[in-house]
Amino acid sequence: MIIIENDWLTVEISKVGAEVRKVKHKKNGMDYMWTGDKAYWGRVSPVLFPIVGRLNEDKYQLEGKTYEMSQHGFLRDVEFEVQEQTPSDVTFCFESGGRYLQVYPYDFKAVIHYRLMEETFVVHWEIVNENEREMYFSMGAHPAFRIPLLENETVRDYSLHFTPAANKNVIEYELKDSLVHEKGNANQLSKIQLTDSLFAHDALIYSNIDQITLVSNKSNHGVEVMFREFPFVGIWSKYTDTDGKMAPFVCIEPWYGIADTYKTTGNFKEKFGINMLNPRESFHAEYNMKFK
Repeated sequence: MIIIENDWLTVEISKVGAEVRKVKHKKNGMDYMWTGDKAYWGRVSPVLFPIVGRLNEDKYQLEGKTYEMSQHGFLRDVEFEVQEQTPSDVTFCFESGGRYLQVYPYDFKAVIHYRLMEETFVVHWEIVNENEREMYFSMGAHPAFRIPLLENETVRDYSLHFTPAANKNVIEYELKDSLVHEKGNANQLSKIQLTDSLFAHDALIYSNIDQITLVSNKSNHGVEVMFREFPFVGIWSKYTDTDGKMAPFVCIEPWYGIADTYKTTGNFKEKFGINMLNPRESFHAEYNMKFK
């Protein structure tokens, strides 16, 4: 486990998937990340690449060939190498080197840089197209935040506060059988109170949001996730039908990509929300999490 820290935070990151496993606040003693308890969901903060969400029938077509890939892609399970490290920041790197061509016909390099700035944790992605042709991909974050943070609270004491992007329409989407359907404008979106049934029909998905804050209405402790220019964000928790309750965590997921729509053609180049990189070019994106 790789550890970085400053005067406010200590962060533990696994080399597998470059996945953030723990964030502890030194001033208040709180652990903010989900524990990864497999009884609910065994991951904590996977990086999603080269797809976000699920493909229709877990398949896609590219240049006349059909490929199969499971939900959220494979980058979350590969072993990264530490490229650079200081006490308060670390850079992870993975080069595909032809190892995944049977499921994704491109070679690429993924660089994930983490750094601490007081109470803020900054995540920077770089994807390099190492091919002599255009490369198509999606990428997303999936951090899960533990709630409640205090023993005298419940999940129903927490709410989500939204900051929409300026001068853009907020669009809401829903998942039916893991495929995306557009619900329409959600321009009055400002706050959602957590309830046990909020995620009974899977994730909440929006476009054109700049920031989401998950905060306790009792203690004001929580996390601000800032992701300007990301086209989509998903919000999710595991819901159990048997007891009608949500799991004790909430994922706030900034995405450059989205699951297949119900009317997808299956052509990867035409996929809704797909990104394209020219030969030898790089994609960069950054989001921040402030723990308070």
